[in-house]
This record gives sequence, C-alpha cells and structure tokens, in this order.
Amino acid sequence: MTLLVGLFDSGLGGLTVLRQVQRHYPHTPCLYLGDTARVPYGTRSVEDIRAIAAEVVRWLRVEGVGALVMACNTSNALALDVAVAEAGVPVVGLIDSVAAAIDSDRVGVLATTATVASGAYRRSIHAVRPEAVVTEVACPAFVPLIEAGVLSGSELQEAANAYLAPLVEAQVDTVVMGCTHYPLLRELFSRLLPADVRLVDPAEAAVARLGPLLASLGDVPEGEQDATQAQASTRVCVTGCAASFEASALPWLGYRPDVQQVDLRLTADAP
Repeated sequence: MTLLVGLFDSGLGGLTVLRQVQRHYPHTPCLYLGDTARVPYGTRSVEDIRAIAAEVVRWLRVEGVGALVMACNTSNALALDVAVAEAGVPVVGLIDSVAAAIDSDRVGVLATTATVASGAYRRSIHAVRPEAVVTEVACPAFVPLIEAGVLSGSELQEAANAYLAPLVEAQVDTVVMGCTHYPLLRELFSRLLPADVRLVDPAEAAVARLGPLLASLGDVPEGEQDATQAQASTRVCVTGCAASFEASALPWLGYRPDVQQVDLRLTADAP
C-alpha cells in the first residue's frame, strides 16, 4: 500500500519540505497545496490563520491524503490543533520535530511575525531543553521578497543584517530557519553569521519523522524509484495563479512542475 502525503503552505516556501520528501521517499505520492491567494500567512491574525488552516486541511482530507505534513511554520505555530482535528490522519509538524533534534542551549530562531508572537518555538525547545536560551527574531520582509524572486541585492542584505544582528549579539551557536522560505537564503545567512554558527532546517527533522510514520501506516515502497518518478507522482495545486507558480517553482524544486489552480470553497461543506 502506498499512502498519499499532503503538504501545505501559503506559497512557495513549503516546496523546500516537498523536495525533502521527494528526495528521501521517492516512492511516496504527494499532494502539495500552495495557498497563494492568501500569501503571506505570517502577518495575518491568529483567527485568520486558524480559519485558513481548517479550510486547507479539510480540502486535503477530501482529496484523500493518508498523512499530513504542515509545511508552514506559521500555521504550525498557531493552528496545529486545528489541523489535527480536521485531518483525520496523522499530522507531522515542523516545530516539535526540530525542537526534538536541537542539541544546543544557545538557539536563535528566524521566523514570521506571527510565529514569533506565538512563542511556539521557544515553548517547544524549552520542553526538551529547559535551560536553553532562545532568541527569536521576526523577519517580515523576507517572505514578500522571496515570493517576488528577490534572492540577492541590497534590500535583502540590509534586511538580513538587521534580523541577524540580535542573534549575533546573543552569541547563538545554532539558528533555526523557522519559515520554509528561508532555506533559499541559507548562503546569505552563512555569509553574514559567524563561521561556527549552525543553520538548521526544520524540514529535515520533520521528514526524518515522516519515514517511520509511513512505515507504521503500511506505506511500502514498490520497487526502485528515482527522482523523475517522484516528480511524476506529485500533484501541485495553488489557490492563486498557476502559471506564475510554475515559473517560480524551479529554484525550489529543481524542476518546473505542472500546477493546477483549485478553489477550496468547493469542499467547504464536505463531511
């Protein structure tokens, strides 16, 4: 039996998680939803994010996913309980996954405004490492710039310098890239941070948890598969413009996917 894994994010960022799933579990079909009509989530109210999460997860449930990866730190921080209640299948989160893998007591977190305001990373890390000093920094400029394809230049560097300064001052030795968009800025972060600071991508921890979960649910690989087959068994959907998402997805996935526009409201009344 092969399960369909659902993933969702507000836009392009969750593709970093999808790429990890494809790399590690190429036999597993995936359904990715980018809620591009409402990007970014990180500056929305808690009530908005929770309502959106319920609608998105309900749509994924109707589409028949057998496991769900919350490929969005903001919705993970503010609506994990909503996703669990709506999904009807196991849910893998980014924040608790990476918190369990942290082995440092001086941790920095870069995240959206909503994620930082929630304190979800701080709570999750302290649950595992009570003595850890956690410095969280909200980075509202990053997602709009990255979604617009701005991955270099003075505006991005100025924002990065401002956001990284409190982490350098706190002498952190580990920085969690607490938004799925941020791994595309890894090279920039590495250049601006001290050489001994380790960058952590929560997607890697979440995907490591996904494998044993899939095995426990009876997800068995059917022969050898490669990256091309993984791409073919992945369906990518958006709530906004499909053509623009296709054009923007290449640096995230390493290939240009076929993208379908969907209307989540069509399943709003689904049981």
